[in-house]
Amino acid sequence: MSLHINHVTKKFGDFTAVNELNITIPEKQMFGLLGANGAGKTTTFRMILGLLTPTEGEITWNGKGIDYSTSSIIGYLPEERGLYPKLKVREQLLYLARLRGMSKNDAFTELQHWLERFKIPEYLDKKVEDLSKGNQQKIQLIASVIHKPELLILDEPFSGLDPVNVEMLKQAVIDLRDKGTTIVFSSHRMEHVEEMCEHLCIMHRGAPVAAGKLKDIKRSFGKKNIVIKADFNLDFLNEYPGVVKTKITTEGRILQITGEDVAEKILQDLVPRGFVRKFELEEPSLNDIFIEKVGAAYE
Repeated sequence: MSLHINHVTKKFGDFTAVNELNITIPEKQMFGLLGANGAGKTTTFRMILGLLTPTEGEITWNGKGIDYSTSSIIGYLPEERGLYPKLKVREQLLYLARLRGMSKNDAFTELQHWLERFKIPEYLDKKVEDLSKGNQQKIQLIASVIHKPELLILDEPFSGLDPVNVEMLKQAVIDLRDKGTTIVFSSHRMEHVEEMCEHLCIMHRGAPVAAGKLKDIKRSFGKKNIVIKADFNLDFLNEYPGVVKTKITTEGRILQITGEDVAEKILQDLVPRGFVRKFELEEPSLNDIFIEKVGAAYE
């Protein structure tokens, strides 16, 4: 039951919001959809939900088109939060669950389970406006998963949360994936995507600029990173052949290099100069790749 986005284009008048997007999102996996603001992610989500119709191409779930009849199998956490501030948590979530076709008893059982899991059972009869931003976010996530959707779309699910709540919600999302939910996940926090997603697509100005398995995207990027910590001055590396970028950190220095052969030469040059505390060759981070793919397109 995979999600197919088949050569989809969406135009609003003369403006093309999504241009020839062609990806398959494997079932029971978490798929990262990345891009700067205005890249076309939210428009893509709204087409997946059936709220917008593609100008060209088609989107199918399990081989069938998506429309209002499939809404009960889809969950959506929008970037712009949409809870009713004056309603109590119980009233709000039971109402939303009933809209998805759940019985009141099943919905209440599921609601209690999620409130316990998020350590907020006492908020059952509190108004949403009386909750902190982090706890409102938990309620919003519960609203998107209470009906046990087969396909879950999460648009910036961890924005504005403290690290403890990020970990709590992250683990809940990972557990949903492990139980068989297909998840499409958007975030500006590259480390979250890198940790949770095996497949991804980077969009820029409506078009995909990189798509596929994360490890394949990293491999095709070519460049590597070296982390160096040494008891002597490393400024000579700033102009070293094959070094693309340098960054000073508390750990020492991070170099982006064109390939492994450069790392070998740098190590040979470092050893005679003094004590090297750390020399580590790393894969490029998703952040490196994102900046290059999206940043280069601006130039």
